[in-house]
Amino acid sequence: MPVIEISDLSDPRLADFTVSTDVALKKARGTEHGLYIAESALVLERALRAGHRARSVLTLANTRREAVALVGDDVPVFVGAGELLTDLTGYVLHRGLIAAMHRPALPEPAALLADARRILILENVTDPTNVGAIFRSAGAIGADAILVTPRCSDPFYRRAIRVSMGTVLQVPWTRVGDWASTRQLLTEHGFHVAALALTDDAVSLRDFHGEQHARLALLLGAEGEGLTPDALAAADSVVQIPMKHGIDSLNVAAASAVAMWALSG
Repeated sequence: MPVIEISDLSDPRLADFTVSTDVALKKARGTEHGLYIAESALVLERALRAGHRARSVLTLANTRREAVALVGDDVPVFVGAGELLTDLTGYVLHRGLIAAMHRPALPEPAALLADARRILILENVTDPTNVGAIFRSAGAIGADAILVTPRCSDPFYRRAIRVSMGTVLQVPWTRVGDWASTRQLLTEHGFHVAALALTDDAVSLRDFHGEQHARLALLLGAEGEGLTPDALAAADSVVQIPMKHGIDSLNVAAASAVAMWALSG
């Protein structure tokens, strides 16, 4: 398919880029699981490498060749001046291009756990910035998979992808259901569940030896609210990071990085 020069912002083929919310993209017509937006050639490349399919690309003139090289001749590549694309999308394309990507089907949790040794479980982490930062740390430090609960922010939301630098497209993840079924699944796969929380019975991260557990799941909760009683009840251990200067805790994304590094092995 040839590169398409944009001159008319009302072109219906540009509809994917005028949608203002991630929720609306998730319900996009003509898709099986919805769409998400990949910003920059780096994120697009990571998405394609993960096996995701592009539906269309919107690019500035100076990145058109790169866009075509990435997606090939079968995906429409729309090209326009910066001012025109800003009018279309509502923001400046600082990263040269954006792509509308088909959301993949999420894998079954058991499939992710089959060969995993270190995983994260995110319970009700509703801030996409925190979700993206956690995924970036997981990708860098080496978590094998991430499970997210029903109320957790969608890792495919634009801000989560942006903050993660595309690592939400690299670290395997999926959603899980209630705690009863999730705990059973973790038990069947031999995981020791360590909850990061400030409780009276929490042990110091310095004293908790992750290497003693062949398979370890680190459980993280939302800012402020922390982990729910059901989550804490599902944990085998409760761990806290020692603090100084009267500070009781770190941001959940920072805490995840510290704990993952300490428990990697």
